[in-house]
Amino acid sequence: MISSGSLASIHRYPVKSMMGEALESVQMTRIGLMGDRAYALCDAETGKVVSAKNPLKWPNIFTYHACFTKPFVAGSDVPPVRVTLPDGSSALSSSPDFAPKLSTTLGRSVSLLSTPPQNPELEEYWPDMEELSNRNVVTDEKIPEGTFFDLGTLHLLTTSTLVCLGELNPQSRFESRRFRPNLIVDTGDSRGFVENDWVGKTLSIGPDVRIHVTGPCPRCVMTTLAQGDLPKDPAILKTAAKYNQARVGVYASVVQTGRLSVGDPVTILN
Repeated sequence: MISSGSLASIHRYPVKSMMGEALESVQMTRIGLMGDRAYALCDAETGKVVSAKNPLKWPNIFTYHACFTKPFVAGSDVPPVRVTLPDGSSALSSSPDFAPKLSTTLGRSVSLLSTPPQNPELEEYWPDMEELSNRNVVTDEKIPEGTFFDLGTLHLLTTSTLVCLGELNPQSRFESRRFRPNLIVDTGDSRGFVENDWVGKTLSIGPDVRIHVTGPCPRCVMTTLAQGDLPKDPAILKTAAKYNQARVGVYASVVQTGRLSVGDPVTILN
């Protein structure tokens, strides 16, 4: 066993592509953090899942914040969410006014989904960057069946990667919220893209949870978008593409469920 650091923070996103919640503790299930991406919006015109991956259509989705109205309990119905809108008002998912209110503010007709549709898809815009294989085009992307996740159900990011990117491009702000991880691992004095070496390995987090790192996390235009006090910054994606094949963080699957808490030790088992 090799100590890799400790769990610095935990993040859950109740509604896909909206801002979410920072947690001190949460249950890890077979499909990731309990309640993560429990809901998604659906574009009434196309039937596709609403995603910040297409900012041409959903330019301000990162100004919406979602949180559960009560604790998420295993075996119970998914709790309602309260969404704070850009103007500071809120909408409750259990209210009949929820979808009309969000449709008005988003400028497109949407509905709220708690069950993924068959063959779910989303739209992804590829900016015109020479570092990318697709340029200035919108593509249709498949979503894993039965989920609202893009590729993996659990996303990890290390502090060493954020520090490394900041050193490579000091003019940009490489803050964790740009990358929407579930778990941030404090790797102390380690240098470089540490989690790249975790692919194919099993990690323990705290006394119970075990996860298997399945692969790197390819990044997209979402990382460049403005959110809160972070400005729009195409150099975020350009830097990741130049120095790490546009990869930031890793995806993982859950091997053993249990309770996670901030401060839990993270250890490489094999």
